[in-house]
Amino acid sequence: MKSLGSKASGARLERMQASPRWAGEGFRNRHPILPGLRDPTAPMPTWGDFLYAQERGIPARPLPALNPLDAWRRRPDSGLRVTWLGHSTVVIEIAGVRVLTDPVWGPRASPLRLAGPKRFQPVPVALRAMPPVDLVVISHDHYDHLDYPTIHALAKSEVPFVTSLGVGAHLEAWGIDPRRITELDWWESYELPRGGVRVTAAPSQHFSGRTLKTRNATLWSSFVVRSQRHGLFFSGDTGLTTEYGDIRARLGPFDLVMLEVGGWNAAWGDMHLGPDNAVKALTLLDAAAFLPVHWGTFRLGLHDWDQPAERLLELSPRSQARFIMPRLGEPVEPALASGQIEPWWRSVDRAEQPVLAAPAEGALPDVAPWPLD
Repeated sequence: MKSLGSKASGARLERMQASPRWAGEGFRNRHPILPGLRDPTAPMPTWGDFLYAQERGIPARPLPALNPLDAWRRRPDSGLRVTWLGHSTVVIEIAGVRVLTDPVWGPRASPLRLAGPKRFQPVPVALRAMPPVDLVVISHDHYDHLDYPTIHALAKSEVPFVTSLGVGAHLEAWGIDPRRITELDWWESYELPRGGVRVTAAPSQHFSGRTLKTRNATLWSSFVVRSQRHGLFFSGDTGLTTEYGDIRARLGPFDLVMLEVGGWNAAWGDMHLGPDNAVKALTLLDAAAFLPVHWGTFRLGLHDWDQPAERLLELSPRSQARFIMPRLGEPVEPALASGQIEPWWRSVDRAEQPVLAAPAEGALPDVAPWPLD
């Protein structure tokens, strides 16, 4: 199945094995807080938990969204603007260039067309309508961050890719010219040909793999995007780690940090942040502003679809950073944002969701009882 991707070999594999992060048969976190990043004291969710116990796992109708195309035709007044398109897909406009993070336009976070976690929120702009971007950044190879249909479409363009060690094997298998692919280990950087923009891979605490047999065969990273005037931090997927202090010291300060807040579960321990740990990470990063990502698109956890947003609304007064929580497709300039949160998600109907039927034997339902991302 082509959507599974490809394994690294040859010179690519040799470079991966030379990384300080490589141990034995794959990559390892620097600080494995818990074995396998899981909390053994919390019970793992079951199929039944996902299929029957969550009445508000998805919204009753699509979320409010804006079409950003008109705004994108004008340069940001401050020189820095971001547009959240859903989940971890963000358009960053900095120093006259556009950087696109973890682009996912596909219908499912899954290798299958008809099964697996299904998108409940459309992207506010079609991929074919997107203006040219100068760089695509891929944090790691999980399905809700590395999407085969999207990459297959982008292969027809000339856009370069920056990603973590080993992920280039997937991109090459899907038609991306290897000359357009740059794979980074933590603390390594890539300079865009114009704009004076540098992208640096940084630590995160997670895992990788598109099959159970390829767990941790590629690296996972956060990324810092910096120009002469501005700096941004993009978490990718991660749990809470003291390495955020190292990132701030080496690559800060940050005008904006984008941290994952959704798709978490207590049993998954330190592989995801969730809203509470995102605020703790925000303190370690000492950022001026905070844009939460990794929510509002797929059902990847047991919590209500709007739980991350509601919890951040509670936590925001305790932070010195400005919380930026725009509608999907709403361009925002962090320097001009007030930090006052409008809970727009409350306008969505909260009708009771239908009970889902149990999956057929061997089938993958629209939700996942293990962390796919």
